[in-house]
Amino acid sequence: MLRGVKNRRLGAPGAFPFPLSPMPRQKSDKVTRFSVSLPESLLAELDAMVERRGYASRSQAVAALTRDGLVEFANQLGTETVAGTINLVYDHTQKGLQARIAAIQHKYYLMVVTSMHVHLEDHNYLEVLLVQGPADQLRKLADELITVRGVKQGKLTLTATAMPPLL
Repeated sequence: MLRGVKNRRLGAPGAFPFPLSPMPRQKSDKVTRFSVSLPESLLAELDAMVERRGYASRSQAVAALTRDGLVEFANQLGTETVAGTINLVYDHTQKGLQARIAAIQHKYYLMVVTSMHVHLEDHNYLEVLLVQGPADQLRKLADELITVRGVKQGKLTLTATAMPPLL
């Protein structure tokens, strides 16, 4: 258990004394040293990842993994405003498909910041939408787009923080 943090039920009022959407580390953030015990095999995998990805140290890799885990945790709760992308691959020659995709984007126009597409092989488009809003609503938008008949592949990727307000 974290020092100074009581074991509280998830979702209870005041359950977490820290923000659920991890923020990028500020220059003034104090770095705290702590110990982690890992099985040797897991440490070997961590070291291999550190080398392959080019992290400067294990600490940098652990910080990145922690940040990713906290982003995922906040996204599961769904209440934090985040930015992200929705990637779609579809056959642009399929009748009515682009209109259905556009209609869904218009339905969620406050969350879709912008979109672009590129032509791939065999009549396929890769469409990328830049989105922002509550994680649960972005997941709902992504699910609607990904499940449109004719979409071959789709993925929602969320970030740790939101973009500055556009207006």
